[in-house]
This record gives sequence, structure tokens and C-alpha cells, in this order.
Amino acid sequence: MDKHYKIGYTQGVYDMFHIGHLNLINNAKKYCDYLIVGVNSDELVESYKHKTPVIKQEERRIIVANIKAVDECVIATTLDKEVAWQNLHFDVIFIGDDWKGNPRWEKTREEMAKHCVDVVFLPHTDGVTSTILRSDFGNKVIE
Repeated sequence: MDKHYKIGYTQGVYDMFHIGHLNLINNAKKYCDYLIVGVNSDELVESYKHKTPVIKQEERRIIVANIKAVDECVIATTLDKEVAWQNLHFDVIFIGDDWKGNPRWEKTREEMAKHCVDVVFLPHTDGVTSTILRSDFGNKVIE
């Protein structure tokens, strides 16, 4: 990708922060001057994933805010990127390419294009997710 953006945005749960999260954030920062990261609120996660994050929202926000590539970190209370754009005025949204072709993200791409906002799919880190970590921890005795 050759295009460079002024303000980028990415959003996620970032529960049990892992290398896949870091790779996405660092990759996104390569393409923008200022990177805003939305950390999904506990209530939002519970509403669409039907599970409670292991790490509470404020602790997740603090972890993400302390990453060198992150210029601003906010608590996200909606999955609606139109609302996020109205509040944050970014010109690109970054998401993992594992979402490419997903109907929700295709619709998001169309809606954001009306505001001249691009949706850029970045490489997903295979083999690690918070769900996998959660299940692995559930099977291990921690001393």
C-alpha cells in the first residue's frame, strides 16, 4: 500500500493483549501520521460477543495507550464506525484482513466512502487470538 493518511483509526477488544494486536497496531501506524485506537467497552463486548472480557476496559485502555505507535486511545461504546467518525474525524479505518469479504465490513466500506474514508485491511496474525489464549489458560494450572 502506497497511500499515507493523516488520521487512522482501528478498534477492538484487546483482551489478553497479544502479538496479533501489536502487529495490527504497529502496521496501522506505518500508514498514518496519527493513530487513534478504540478499545471496546465491557458493555459493548458483552452485547455482541455475549462474554465478559478477562481484563476490564480501563486496564485494556491503559495497556493500549502505552504502546508507542498509539497516539490516542479511547473507549469505544459502539461498533458503528459512522458514529466513531463523527467524533474522531479519521480518514482511514484499519482492520485485520480476516474480515475481508465480511458483509458488515463491506457495508462499512460503502458507508465510509461517503465521507472519503478508506477501509484498509491489514495482515492478520495467524495462530493467536484472545479466544485461543482464554481456552489455553483454562486448561493450565498457573503456579
